[in-house]
Amino acid sequence: MFTMRRLIIVATAAALMSGCASPNPYDGQGQAQGSTGMSKTAKYGGLGALAGAIAGAAIDHNNRGKGALIGAAAVGAAAAGYGYYADKQEAELRAKMANTGVEVQRQGDQIKLIMPGNITFATDSANISPSFYAPLNNLAGSFKQFNQNTIEVVGFTDSTGSRQHNMDLSQRRAQAVSTYLTSQGVDPSRVSVRGLGPDQPIASNADANGRAQNRRVEVNLKPIPGQQYDQQGTVQQYP
Repeated sequence: MFTMRRLIIVATAAALMSGCASPNPYDGQGQAQGSTGMSKTAKYGGLGALAGAIAGAAIDHNNRGKGALIGAAAVGAAAAGYGYYADKQEAELRAKMANTGVEVQRQGDQIKLIMPGNITFATDSANISPSFYAPLNNLAGSFKQFNQNTIEVVGFTDSTGSRQHNMDLSQRRAQAVSTYLTSQGVDPSRVSVRGLGPDQPIASNADANGRAQNRRVEVNLKPIPGQQYDQQGTVQQYP
């Protein structure tokens, strides 16, 4: 009987092999690494392989060990492949957004760009500040170069004023960023827009500093659903 303990052992071994079997072609190009030195590519590939192993074992009831290995290999390779791609894009974005006030975060297979309202818009305005066009131009260039993910633009406000006004303002600010990016050649089919107003604050609205942090636009980069990547981060084209 293929017990859960044995499944975990098989899954873990497969996860490590899938996450680390092939060298990262983007090594040395500035991708972020954790304190242990493990690249995010290996980490996400390994976690993906572990999930795939469990799913594979569940599907193949007659041979859970074989199912775990197949599931780990398939899912882990895909996760590691996108991990390579995202590693390179993350490094390039960090270089281009340095000293602009835009924060670059990596959360799993998602890259998040946080744009504080004080550098993007004047108070209670959805008109992009003139000084922010240069960073947005750099973003547009990066998004055209790295065109294998979706772009979600989300606007936020602090809690001052009516909720309806804040919802409308956050939507217009997100739309302004989206419109400018697409005017610079970013494929509109990749871009979606949301306004969340005062929802999901990242700081307290009780003081001016916290409210300033909450007035922001975020850009979330995610893998295209159903897109397949090989272990070099190249998109696979199928007939």
